[in-house]
Amino acid sequence: MEVILLKDVRGLGAAGQVKNVSPGYARNYLIPRGLAAIATSAVREELAQRAGAQAKRAQSERAQAEQRAADFAHIGLTFRARAGELGRLYGSITAGDIAERLSEQVGQEVDKRKVQLDEPIKELGVSEIEVKLHPGVSMTVTVTVEAAEESE
Repeated sequence: MEVILLKDVRGLGAAGQVKNVSPGYARNYLIPRGLAAIATSAVREELAQRAGAQAKRAQSERAQAEQRAADFAHIGLTFRARAGELGRLYGSITAGDIAERLSEQVGQEVDKRKVQLDEPIKELGVSEIEVKLHPGVSMTVTVTVEAAEESE
């Protein structure tokens, strides 16, 4: 019996693939769990339309991400933090801090998981940080950490 997989099935295939399986496996396991549908022409047509719409959506999202990367190319962020005599910060600048400040500056929400920071910044200075906007599209942010003026 030919079925179209609606979701990835371990050991069988990925969503969208047409597979030939035993009728019992299809009727008793795949179809009741919503993992597959019988491969009729209507289902194949609907699947093709969904794939086309998804491809258009992905292309549109990538184009938007490329435009944002071009608009905000080489943004500079400045942080002021307390530091010791050797330039070592008492705290650290994290990916969350960078994402929050970047969101304020560009006017759009930036997820902290998109900020490619291996470890928090713990010293004064300038760092180039990569922010992934979309798979294959990223931008560079210059992060400057300066010593805070202590008012005593």
